[in-house]
This record gives sequence, C-alpha cells and structure tokens, in this order.
Amino acid sequence: MKIKLSNALRIAAASVVVAGTFCASTSYAEDTTYNVEFYTYYPDQAEFPLVLLQPINQVVHVHDDATFSVYATNGPLTYQWLKNNVALPGETNSILTIARAKKSDVGLYSCNVSKGLEIVPTRSASLMVFVNSTDPDTGIDPVTLWATPVPSSGSSGSCPGPYKGYINYTRTVAQGWGWAPSTNTTVHTAEDTNSVNTKVQFVGRSGDSGCNQTIATVPDPSISTKYRFTIYFTNSVPTNSYSITLDGFDP
Repeated sequence: MKIKLSNALRIAAASVVVAGTFCASTSYAEDTTYNVEFYTYYPDQAEFPLVLLQPINQVVHVHDDATFSVYATNGPLTYQWLKNNVALPGETNSILTIARAKKSDVGLYSCNVSKGLEIVPTRSASLMVFVNSTDPDTGIDPVTLWATPVPSSGSSGSCPGPYKGYINYTRTVAQGWGWAPSTNTTVHTAEDTNSVNTKVQFVGRSGDSGCNQTIATVPDPSISTKYRFTIYFTNSVPTNSYSITLDGFDP
C-alpha cells in the first residue's frame, strides 16, 4: 500500500563555497506546505593554518641572544616574521633568533603563518633589553630596561589617571612572574629618568601596588616576592624604545 504525504519534502544536494575559503557540502529541504526553506552546512576542514604555540615576551641582557618561535599545524606552511608590523627580510622560519640583542632590537615581534593565500598572524611578543650598573649608594646593580611604548588611551582611577599610552615591563615565562627585591638593601624603586609627564606603577604578585609621578617605591619589607612595573604616558607617547630604572631588584 502506498501512502501519500501532503507535507512531502523535496531534497536536493549541492556544493557551495563559503566566503572563498571553505569548500562545503550542503543539504537543501523545502517544506511545500509552509513555504519554508532549510539549509544545513557541513564544512570541510578549514584551509587556515592552526597556530598552537604563540611567541612569548623576551627579556635579555644586552648582547645576549633572544629567540622567538611559533608552532603551527595544518600545513604545508610558510612563515614571515615582522618587527613592529614591518617584515624582516629573510626571516622565514618558524624560529627567529636575534643574535647579540641591543637597544635598537627592542620592539614587538610577530609572525605571519601562511598556507597558500590564507594568512594567520600570531600575537605580538615584546623584546626587552637591559643593562646593569653599580649604584654607589647601595652597592646594588640597578637594572636599566628598554621596552616598546604602546599607544592606548584610557584611565585607571586617580593613579595613573588619564593616559595616552603605556609600557608593561614584565619577564618571560622561564624567568618567572617579575623582578625580586634584593635582600641586602631596603631601597626598592622603579624610576622614569627621562620625563616628568609619566607615572610609574608597581604591582606585586601578592596583590599590593603603588603608583606615583616618575618614581614608585616598594615598601620595605616588601609584601610580594616578585614585582612588575608600568610606565603610563600622560601627554604623548614616544615612538622609540623607552627605559625604566629598577633600583634594588635582582636582574
């Protein structure tokens, strides 16, 4: 016996291209009673590279090597490293090594990972370079650390207040959360010796923080074992690398 369905669906198969990137198969169904159309897409594997490990920030002593790396799958892949969004000639491997890093190498490094015409950019990782000198008052080696300013308007309460850009002075993962206060001195300061239009902030691993104009002092004894530092630019943002001086902190 045959049964006639009044709400019969007519099914057709088709092949579509979505945004010029994915090839996918789709099924199409039309309900003839209610005049409703249904589409279901089944996209094939994406043609984009899949970045699994991103470059991380690097802090090195002047004339030491710095290494950035990226790990991606879904190849075959090609690579192009950039500094401050400008392509570095000849740097087309998954690993970028900067030999004997110096102040002029300070910047933000990223990599464009490509598969055919599809490009996936990595995060921008910072390269910071520091030098040491002996403080005649304390006998401790203060650290002068260069990093790259980031333009970004904002405000964070009464301190730093409105700002036009900032620099975060952090450590790499391998080196820990931040800088440890030296144990043989009671003076722990972070200072901007270049400008009067900045505010310096410290944040401790245990949650303590402080902020002031051009210099910030961590109390002794310190609450945290490690500290990070930020310079906020209140008027204009420098376009070149910019330094902070950490006195009483282990390099």
